[in-house]
Amino acid sequence: MRRFITSLLIIFVLVFLSLGVAGYALYDRFVKTPLEPSALEVRVFDTAPSNSVGQIAQRLEREGYIRSAWSIRMLSRCQKKDTSIKAGEYELAPSMTPQEILDKMVQGEMLQRRTTIKEGMTAKDIVKAFDESGVVGQESLEAALRDQGLLSALHIPADSFEGYLFPETYNFPRNTKASVVITAMVEELNKKWAPEWSQQLEALGMSKHELITLASIIEKESGNFEEQPVISSVFHNRLRYKMRLQADPTVIYGIPNFNGNITKRDLETYSAYNTYTIDGLPPGPIANPGLSAIKAALYPATTKFLYFVGNGDGKHVFSDTLGEHNRAVNKYQRRRRARK
Repeated sequence: MRRFITSLLIIFVLVFLSLGVAGYALYDRFVKTPLEPSALEVRVFDTAPSNSVGQIAQRLEREGYIRSAWSIRMLSRCQKKDTSIKAGEYELAPSMTPQEILDKMVQGEMLQRRTTIKEGMTAKDIVKAFDESGVVGQESLEAALRDQGLLSALHIPADSFEGYLFPETYNFPRNTKASVVITAMVEELNKKWAPEWSQQLEALGMSKHELITLASIIEKESGNFEEQPVISSVFHNRLRYKMRLQADPTVIYGIPNFNGNITKRDLETYSAYNTYTIDGLPPGPIANPGLSAIKAALYPATTKFLYFVGNGDGKHVFSDTLGEHNRAVNKYQRRRRARK
């Protein structure tokens, strides 16, 4: 009897070991080993909120990322992650193990879509850029930009986000909430705002909103960073002498569906943004200024200039008097006509 029991135990142990070896072989082949360890190809795999783990696993197998859907289903259940996969786009490759793929989707390491917002872009331009990159749709972003609650929550002292959406390169996954995108851009401006700038505002006798408004005009008047403090000095001088700013970009901002050709009639037609017909600054920014324009608005060059005109080569000629300015305008208008 004892010998029989011993034999049974030996058989049991051998069967257990065999099952263990077979199980480990299966685990090693289907879970630990990538489908193609040397594959360099990386592809985008997209999941929707309605996709179950089983559906995701089947697609991963069908599209050639893993050897068997069973591996993802087994891992997700054993690790209690079957409800933790986050919907989105993921960069995956057949050289990744099922565990690596599952971890990436559970942790939400999604593909980041790159969107570059350039200095001087308007809110309308920014909506188009994020829509084209697939981060957030036009309607959602436009609605969020009009959200008075969001404006209040982000402490924007105006009824528009224009001017407060800092130009930078942003990385967001597809279908990011519009409020998240706007918050990130406003916070980027807050990060760049140095403590001493608030003291400089007091010295200038300006509010932050007025400063950002002026910076946006400087941004649209010149893309030449070196000239911006000089352009800033012209506007500061004009404000000091209570002269109208007469800045064409402000007029353009106030024209719905501007066709690219500013006319004398445009300059004479009243709008809240026409600095040929209103005194002082317009009610808000006309674009989103970059760091250089903001610094120029805060720290203008020391000059007596009251006028400037483009020389046709991307720079400007500055004048103290109207007579000097008119001569410069005639000179460079003749030059432009000659080039045409």
